[in-house]
Order: sequence, then structure tokens, then C-alpha cells
Amino acid sequence: MLGHVSARAEDIASNLETVRRRLADAATEAGRDPAEVRLIVVTKTVAMLAINDAIAAGARDLGENYVTELRAKRPEVDDPGVRWHYIGALQSHTAHHVADLADVVHTVAGERAARRLGGRAARGGRTLDALLEVDFTGGRAGVAPADVPAAADLVASLEGLRLRGLMTIAPPTADAEGARTWFRRLRGLRDALRERHPDVLDLSMGMSLDYEVAVQEGATMVRIGTAVFGPRTPRPQR
Repeated sequence: MLGHVSARAEDIASNLETVRRRLADAATEAGRDPAEVRLIVVTKTVAMLAINDAIAAGARDLGENYVTELRAKRPEVDDPGVRWHYIGALQSHTAHHVADLADVVHTVAGERAARRLGGRAARGGRTLDALLEVDFTGGRAGVAPADVPAAADLVASLEGLRLRGLMTIAPPTADAEGARTWFRRLRGLRDALRERHPDVLDLSMGMSLDYEVAVQEGATMVRIGTAVFGPRTPRPQR
């Protein structure tokens, strides 16, 4: 029926409004302008119907973890105001697909993948905003904190990429407050980098369980999926 809104769409719109309100409250508490924080709605394993419901409710930045899903979903969204963020592991053998499909890449780390990403983007006449992924655990994907300056110099030198900031996933903690130390450390790394790279402004940090703390510590991008769409459907095993 024309004008009918599904219960699922209403839930998504309500969840988005709740996240926006809590994000704004966290920013205000920290003396920040809420407009400084970009809400990236993470669509990993989410069906197109729900994604379109989120777009209808005002989502303009969508984050994808998997190249296969990004490739399938981007053509289904015809809103030119939507930006796609790649937030999954950037691998050299799929970096060329990411260069064709993403507008922002949060997970630049390895040199080979970075060079393939930038090269493909440049050949296609594109310039991608790029963030270095920083790993504070020593066991995940990402650049070790001590290696951030050299990695930043490399990315900044590559045609097709525009170095814009840093990204991290906080190590597991007992509660959201436990992530504060790691978010503060990422901000410190960003601030130090700006002496050589003044355009490095963004901090992509904070997810559904800890985004308010991340905003208080300076996040300019938060990556929210579960708090918008509810618990995830496991990705089919291939």
C-alpha cells in the first residue's frame, strides 16, 4: 500500500535516531560540535531492503566489510548522496575491486595492498580518502603504533590516495570505558602525524558498544551496525 511503512523500517529509523541522539549527547558533553562526527552505518550481512530503509531514514555513509557484498550492493543504491566506506581487511588480491567500488578506505596497512589500491584508483581517475588501520594488540590486521609515521609517509606519497586519518578497533575490554585508553592513544598518534601531514584529521574509532566513549575522545567517524539493524545474521560459509 502506498505510503505504508513496515515495522522493520520503523525500528531502523528509531534505532538511527537513538544513535544520533546519543552521539550528539556524547559530543556535547565533550565540548564538541556533533556535526564533526560522521555516522557510518555498517551493512555487513544486511539485506538490501533494510539498507534502503536506513537510507530512507537519512543514512548517507554506508560501511562494508566484504568485497563481495560491496560489489553486490553498491549498484543497488542509486542515491548519489550515499558514500561507501570499506572497513574490512584490505588485501592485495582484492584491492583493485575496493578501488573501483569504495569512496573511503579505512583499513590501509600493508604496502603491497596500498600500492595496488592507489594504482588502480589513479588509473581510473579516482582519488580515494584513505585511513591507516592501527593495531594496538600485535595480533590483528593493521600497522603497529611505532610504524605509523613511515606508513603514513608511504600512503601520502601514492597517487590515487589521499591520506585522511587513522582507524582502529579497540582491543577487547570489560566495558566501553575500557576502550578509552586505546581511543586516546589513536588520537595522540593522529595529532603527532599532523606535524608532517596537516590534512590527517579523521579518527575512525568506536562501534555499537563503545561509540560514545570514542566520540568523547575525538572520533570523527563511528562505525555502527548492530545498534541500527539489530543482531547480525551470520554470513553464509562458502
